[in-house]
Parts: sequence; structure tokens; C-alpha cells
Amino acid sequence: MTDTRLIHHVGAGALEWLWAHRDGFRLEPDADPETGFLERFKPVGELALICSVLFREGVAGSRQAELARRLIDHAWRDALDGGRMLVRGQRTEPLSPVPFEVYLPFRELGYSQPEMERAVVLNHRLDSWRAFETSPTRRLAISAFQRRFGLTPRPSEAEALRPTWLARTPEPWTVEGRIAYDITHCVFHLTDWGENPGGLPPGLADYVATWLPAWIDDWLDLERWDLLGELLVVDACLPRPILDEPAWRAFAAVQRPDGAMPAIRTMPEGDEQEVFDIVYHSTLVAAFASVLATSRALTELARAS
Repeated sequence: MTDTRLIHHVGAGALEWLWAHRDGFRLEPDADPETGFLERFKPVGELALICSVLFREGVAGSRQAELARRLIDHAWRDALDGGRMLVRGQRTEPLSPVPFEVYLPFRELGYSQPEMERAVVLNHRLDSWRAFETSPTRRLAISAFQRRFGLTPRPSEAEALRPTWLARTPEPWTVEGRIAYDITHCVFHLTDWGENPGGLPPGLADYVATWLPAWIDDWLDLERWDLLGELLVVDACLPRPILDEPAWRAFAAVQRPDGAMPAIRTMPEGDEQEVFDIVYHSTLVAAFASVLATSRALTELARAS
């Protein structure tokens, strides 16, 4: 089993970088709605999700917990203008699930925007919400978020799961980058981002546990650090994680001294905002993988004692 100190160090460094570059989590209020006003919402929503996992697991050090709280406050107050930008986003694209998906983790952390609450409930009643065309994995995500919000999922999560790649357990050697990301997110949504490993149906859990070591080796060889980080999270979502030591050591070794995690091979260079846009996700994933793997490692140690 990987040394928990090494795993913890990865997450601690990642949060330091995210805090130092917090201004990268910003929206573009003047963007043309037709060219992607909601595009900049994605990093903010991902930040909220990862911070919620950190608070939930309760294994972060005091410095990490403080930075996570300051990051989430900054995102809500400065990036989202107290939630008002979410309302604007919902008005701009009334049937887009993006504002809802971003709002939910903030709501679960105690933030509230009454107008956003009303918009979510109203939109959930529309047939167009269910008819919204998207990938099967994204559809599963929306259904899972509806459940967590307290709404009846449309369609149900069981129904949404069936057309996903993972649910069909195809030939594991056919996995490529896009499929691998879909696999990871299916696992995230079925387990509520690692909170409920039992949410992954036993057959799928066995399939993932069998082939995950090979997938980890593949993306380690390719130096696809962003995807490797997500696969390390998947491992921590399983009922019995392996906490692959060579993969964790390689993952930790490539992390920059300032805490940034390259997405592919080495750190990019150039404009600060452009670099942020390339590596913020891999750095968030490093924090996510660290806190969840640390929690699972401590659980496994307690079982063995």
C-alpha cells in the first residue's frame, strides 16, 4: 500500500497552487451567449465538488481545510457574485443543466440562491429537461444531481446507466481517452463521488476492479496525468481499493514544486491564464485523488489492525 504521507503531500501541494491561482476561477460576463457564456462555469463547479469531498472525508490537515474553505468562499462571492451569475446563466440558457450542476455542490455546502432554487424546480417539470440531448454519461450525471437536490430523477439513474459504455462492460482493451473519462465519471456518479462505494453495482465493480490496474498502467506509460489522476480516484471509489504504489509515486514525482499537476507529460509554458486553463483540472483531480485515497488508506489500515 502507498505511503499515506506521499498521498497527502500531493493534495496539500495541489490546494496551495489552486489558492495561489484562485483568480483563474473567473467567469466572462461579456461573452457572447452563442459562443459559450457558460463555458467558464465548469472550473467553478469542479472546484466546489472537490472541496465538498475534502470536507466530507475529514482527513485533510488544518491548512488544507482552511484553503478549501477560502477557495469555496472566493468562488461563491467573487466568481459567482453570490449566486447571481448562476441565475444569469440560467436565464441566458434556460434549458442548460450547467447552472444547476454548478449550484448543487455549493448548495450542499450551505450556500443558497432562492431564485436559482425556483428555476431548478421549474425546469425539472419541463419535458424538454428530459429530452435534452447529451451523452449517456452526462445524462447519468444529471439524474444523480437531481436525486441529490431532492428531485425525482428524469430518467431514473438505473435507466440512465443502461446505455453508458461501462454498463455494457465491452472489451476492456478498446478503452481510449474519451471512453476512459466516461468510465471514471460513471463511477463518480454511481458512488456519489466516492461517498458510497456500494453504489457501484457488483458486476460493474468487479469489471472495473479487474481491468483498472491495466488502464492505470496504460495512462501512466502515456504520461496522461489528468486521466491517471481520475483513475486513481476510481480506485479509491471501489469497495476494496488497491492504492497502486508505482502509479502514486509517479504521480507525485511529476507534480511541480508549487503544487501544479501537469495534464499531459510536462508543464506548459505561456500566458498565466492559458496555463491555468490547461492544468487547473489535473490539479483539482490531484487534490480529489489525494483526499479520497488518504481516507481509504486509513480505512484499510484500521481494518488490518
